[in-house]
Amino acid sequence: MRVVVVGAGLAGLAAVCKLADRGHDVVLVERSRLLGGKATSFTVDGVEVDNGQHVHLGCCTEYLDFVAALSMSESLCTQPRFEVTVLRRQRRPSRLRAARGLPGSLSLLPSFARYAPLGLRAKLQVARALRHAHQRVDAAETFAMWLRRHRQDAAAIEWFWDLFVVPALNAKADEVSAADALFVIRTAFAGDPHAAAIGWSRVPLARIAAAAATRASEVRLRTSAVGLVDDGETVRGVSCANGEEIGADAVVLAVPPARLANILVDAGRFGVHGLERFRSRAIVDVHLWFDIPDVGLTFAAIARSPVQWVFEKRPGYLCCSLSAADALVGRPEAELVELCRAEVAAVWPRLASARLLRGAVTRDPEATFVPAPGLIRQGAQTARPNLVIAGAWTATGWPATMESAVRSGRAAADGLVGVVAPVTAELEAVHG
Repeated sequence: MRVVVVGAGLAGLAAVCKLADRGHDVVLVERSRLLGGKATSFTVDGVEVDNGQHVHLGCCTEYLDFVAALSMSESLCTQPRFEVTVLRRQRRPSRLRAARGLPGSLSLLPSFARYAPLGLRAKLQVARALRHAHQRVDAAETFAMWLRRHRQDAAAIEWFWDLFVVPALNAKADEVSAADALFVIRTAFAGDPHAAAIGWSRVPLARIAAAAATRASEVRLRTSAVGLVDDGETVRGVSCANGEEIGADAVVLAVPPARLANILVDAGRFGVHGLERFRSRAIVDVHLWFDIPDVGLTFAAIARSPVQWVFEKRPGYLCCSLSAADALVGRPEAELVELCRAEVAAVWPRLASARLLRGAVTRDPEATFVPAPGLIRQGAQTARPNLVIAGAWTATGWPATMESAVRSGRAAADGLVGVVAPVTAELEAVHG
């Protein structure tokens, strides 16, 4: 078949690769100049930086397989087992790590017993609540409601639950469903210690996207798909903002909910519903370059700070990630750079006397969707047999992550199995 894939984020690229593997002729259409969507890179002051600090876990099997299929596994760095350093002001760092030789959630017990930010009372609260993490919850229950129901006090929430749930879901506990939050908790603390191992890319993410895009027969950047060529029974291509129509036997729309609604115009006619219920939250990443060759942080969480995570990407170069950052996303760059410099210097003494060489900010006002209670996520299929949708926001069973994006793209490609290519020659003749 000739398939048009709209959207060059990870979802669209995963669909491209799977369709190409099956011998289809794939045209990739992307409205921006960059590949990778929300997991891309660009140059700031001569340095290539990622549009946000994206991490994967050891259990992100589809994403890891996607990268491996591109022969780029060596570009990823993954911990051998779960380990997080927690930084706080005027205190020594604390660590939560999976101990070798202990199964499942038991592997965290030794480090949790020594976890200094929590007292014995709060540790017992957390331990009791974790015992109920596998139980089913009401679809209307928020994670904040679940925490209250399990009698978690402010210390337990601040120094344990929020450290992991807020950055993972990019939203506050009173916004997200208990089911989605507990998915994160079960993954991190109740399964295989390697499954929760945290990883990130050694190379700019755009390099991975570029490798995937080579699998397409044709890549059209700066081309905005604004509608479908539809005969009422099947989709026959996409129409673009420049007036061009690109004919196709099948179409994959790998775009966010709001843009999907604009392309479909009448989403219900295509069997797509509930797009208006999706809300998004911002992520801000602040990049700091210091005059010291080795900061010594590697990867850490900061409690009681707008900075949730900090990564030492390269010697002297830190990336500070601020999740659920709607209140910060519009602030001036210089203010955000100074905010993050002060925050990391306050918890890491080695930076107190270091000189900041430069700073830069990347921001995404609509980084991820909020997994609100009762939110229904659309699957890949639509009312048209040759039209499928993809995106990290679709019904993958995962929060809005790179894993979810890859799973959705592959599911969309699978959704086109059995679609016949009846009129490719005719379409090419009509649409050029």
